[in-house]
Amino acid sequence: MSLSIVFMGTPEFAVPTLIELNKKYDVKAVVTATDKPQGRGHKVLPSPIKKTALELGLQVLQPNNLKDNEFIETLKVINPDIIVVVAFRILPKEVFTIPRLGCFNIHASLLPKYRGAAPINWAIINGETVTGLTSFLIQEKVDTGNILLQTVVPIPDGATAGDLHDLMSPLAARLSIDTCELLAKGNYKPIPQDESLATSAPKIFSQNAKINFDDYAELVRNFIHGYSPVPGAYTIFDGKKMKIFRADYEKCSCSVNEAFLSLQNPGEFLIEKGLFCVKCKAGYIFIKELQIEGKKVTTVADFINGYKGEKKGMFQ
Repeated sequence: MSLSIVFMGTPEFAVPTLIELNKKYDVKAVVTATDKPQGRGHKVLPSPIKKTALELGLQVLQPNNLKDNEFIETLKVINPDIIVVVAFRILPKEVFTIPRLGCFNIHASLLPKYRGAAPINWAIINGETVTGLTSFLIQEKVDTGNILLQTVVPIPDGATAGDLHDLMSPLAARLSIDTCELLAKGNYKPIPQDESLATSAPKIFSQNAKINFDDYAELVRNFIHGYSPVPGAYTIFDGKKMKIFRADYEKCSCSVNEAFLSLQNPGEFLIEKGLFCVKCKAGYIFIKELQIEGKKVTTVADFINGYKGEKKGMFQ
């Protein structure tokens, strides 16, 4: 099936989709974010999508303004059959109405649930056991377009947002191919989203990432995993920021080692017998992976082996 495609995306999540589309169709151009300073050195680097597109020998467009006349005219000259969007910016009508067969987005949830910038994070934070991917026709209001296809994705127990991101990224590529084929055949009926079922998934920020241990242990674990690996949920340990990336939980005291029963207050911790236990409002969490400010990410076993401080205390 011969289709001309314009692909729009920026982060690592979108890379498998670009690769698979390029294998199967004629990708005429790739639209991505402008190069930006990244990392501690603030070195100006290309987005993962730009890097991949250049490796594939594809034309790259990096408009500052998606309503720029020159950019829109360039797209019209390319005259794509389909525009595929994965993890990109909000498109103006002048852009999403250009392709002959349609312009669709892949969203990392079962729409209309979790509309917004961070559907993967919020699915983990809220303790969902199932999520999914949705392809939908883009319209002016964000994440509200008619649904084309959906893929259901079970969430593995104990998965972090990073784990789920890596699981869903190649599935997004497969859904993109299936959606292109659907649009090419033309015998489909887009499904309007049920507004009564809509929920939001706004972007998460580091200033909201401090852990509240005065909550149920399972909810604390979900919060930690939902912010992992970026921006990283944190607490204050011995005067320094400690990010926690992975944890297990126990709901009640009857299932924990007797040594931890001395913990009475939320946020109180005990390092004992190779375990780093923290009391919550109800239940306990056991830290598995962490990072002390200024140091590298480490397993709890390696942290305990090198730790010389107090074994019992209170997070600030």
